[in-house]
Amino acid sequence: MNTNRVFRLGILGAIFLIVPMILGGLLIPNYNHLEQFISESYAINTQYGIYLRIFGYIPSGIFIALFAFFAIRTLPKSKLTSIGLLVFGISYGIGTIIVSIFPCDAGCNRELIDPSFSQLIHNLFGAIVYLFTPFCLILIGIKAKYWNNGKGISTTSIICGSIAILSVILSFSDFEGNYIGLYQRVFEASIIFWMMKLSFYIKHYKQN
Repeated sequence: MNTNRVFRLGILGAIFLIVPMILGGLLIPNYNHLEQFISESYAINTQYGIYLRIFGYIPSGIFIALFAFFAIRTLPKSKLTSIGLLVFGISYGIGTIIVSIFPCDAGCNRELIDPSFSQLIHNLFGAIVYLFTPFCLILIGIKAKYWNNGKGISTTSIICGSIAILSVILSFSDFEGNYIGLYQRVFEASIIFWMMKLSFYIKHYKQN
C-alpha cells in the first residue's frame, strides 16, 4: 500500500472529525463545549445535525477505518500492531460511523428517560469507542518502539492512550458534572493527535 495514500486517509479522517466538532458548537446558540457532549450538536432534531453527520462524521469514520486497516499492511508485521490497528479501525472508525447514523436524543438524554432506539444504539457504540480505543494506542505503542525510528511514535502512542483512559475515568466518575464536554474533548484530542502523528510516521516510513 502506498504510504502517501495511507497518510492522506489518516489526515482526512482527522480533518473531517475536527471540522464538524467546531462547526457543531458554532451553529447551536448557547452551546457550551465544556459542559455538553459533542453528540448534542448533531442530536435528533438539531437544525444542522444531519449535515454534520453526512458531510463530517460519517466520512471521517470511513477514512479512519480505512487508515487503520491499510496501516496494518504498511507497518512492520506483528500481532500486537495488527490487533491494535484492527480494533482501532472497528471501535473508533466504524464506531464513529454508527454513532453518526444513530444520533442521540435531544440533549443526549443522560438520564435515559424513555430513550429512542437510536439513543440506545448510540450509547452502546459510544461506549465501545471510549472503552476500547485507548488500549489500541497503548498496544501499538508497546510494539512501535521496535520499529525503525519508532521510539517517538511509541512514546506518543502510550502517552495519548493513557490520557484517553484518564479522560474516560473522569467522564464516568463525573457523568452529570459540568466538565463532561471537556473530558470528552480531551479524549478526542488525544486520539486525533496520535492518529496524525502516526500518519506522518507512515508517510516517511519507507524513507527510514
